[in-house]
Amino acid sequence: MADLCLSSDLVNWGAAGQKVGVALGALLRTMLARSSASCDGGGATVGRAVGKAPNELKLRCTEFDENGKVTLVNGEFKKSELIAKYGLLPRDLRKIDSSIVPHILIRPSAILINLLHLRVLIKHDRVLVFDAYGSTDSYTQSMFMYDLGGKLGQKDSSRQLGSLPYEFRALESVLISVTSGLEVEFEGVREPVVRVLRELEEDIDREKLRHLLIYSKKLGTFEQKARLVRDSIDDLLDADDDLAAMYLTERAQGKTRDEDDHTEVEMLLESYHKVCDEIVQASGNLVSNIRNTEEIVKAILDANRNSLMLLDLKMSIGTLGIGSGAFIAALYGMNLKNFLEESDYGFLGVSAWSFIFAGIVCSYGLTKLRKVQRVSMWGEQGRKSRGSWRDVDPMPALPGETRAERIKRLQEAKWEAIREARKGLGWDSVDVGVPVVKDKK
Repeated sequence: MADLCLSSDLVNWGAAGQKVGVALGALLRTMLARSSASCDGGGATVGRAVGKAPNELKLRCTEFDENGKVTLVNGEFKKSELIAKYGLLPRDLRKIDSSIVPHILIRPSAILINLLHLRVLIKHDRVLVFDAYGSTDSYTQSMFMYDLGGKLGQKDSSRQLGSLPYEFRALESVLISVTSGLEVEFEGVREPVVRVLRELEEDIDREKLRHLLIYSKKLGTFEQKARLVRDSIDDLLDADDDLAAMYLTERAQGKTRDEDDHTEVEMLLESYHKVCDEIVQASGNLVSNIRNTEEIVKAILDANRNSLMLLDLKMSIGTLGIGSGAFIAALYGMNLKNFLEESDYGFLGVSAWSFIFAGIVCSYGLTKLRKVQRVSMWGEQGRKSRGSWRDVDPMPALPGETRAERIKRLQEAKWEAIREARKGLGWDSVDVGVPVVKDKK
């Protein structure tokens, strides 16, 4: 009986263990499936991350060949390709791509130019014109393209006739376009400024001053732009090694130049430097005219404000005088006995005295106002008989000294100085007005 009970318990335990084993096996299979799925997903993610290359920035440009013909329009180049192909540095392309300050960079085999709306790479037989994103000078760029193609199409076989090398012709086209753009922009800014200044000479109002403020800001921005272009050319003219390195055609042919042998390119840059300097000087003069006009307008407005304040003071003094006269009339107008009610001349007397008192108060106030209004280096008392304020009094008045005594003391001091001067010259004088030469035997 005991054996049967034991065997039944073992059977029950075996069934329970089998159920637990099945449950554990299912749990393990589920965990393995999830881990394998996550590993597959992670592998795919890693694969996508490895297979996805970073997007490299590209530059769009138009390319001209040695004959001035366009070989590529709006072509896209990676920066790495341009660096490897033309022997540049990453910072060089950064100055072209993102810099807004004008630059003219000279490299061993290329010239990099970033001036206003133009970003150009010049080689000895090729020119790349980069597209300036966000630029609004489409007409100017089109004219530059046309002029550049015409100049590059000129053969340099006739160098004896004054023809420039390929790189200098491209550089001249860039400078012509930049200076022409500056001149056109300056004319567009100068005309409204001159018109507003002329109108302000006749009448000053708020609207004209607002226009002058707007135009002065535009003119200041333009002057800074022109000054930066002029300074970039000036910096290049100061570097003899860069000027000698700009002869790319001769360097490609294996020729070398001394650092001081750059007359041709120096004359080219100096001519356009003078044009930029003239524009800067003209814009500076216009800015000075605006500043002078602003100062004059401020002085006029201050004078008008002072006139209004003076008028207000005169009105206040008149009101004070009228109030003083009315005060006397008010005293006699009270319902009190003053023994003038029965007089035939009481009304006339009180009225006349009120007017006289009001006139006295007004006259005194206006006299004091006139003294305060007078502007003098001597102060409110005026010059009187003290001479010019620049003259320093050598003998100030003594305390309690009258004017006659001071004049007598000054005359005595004057004659004493004359006597001392005569003695110093070797003269003896019986009379001050008749000098006698001393006998030196």
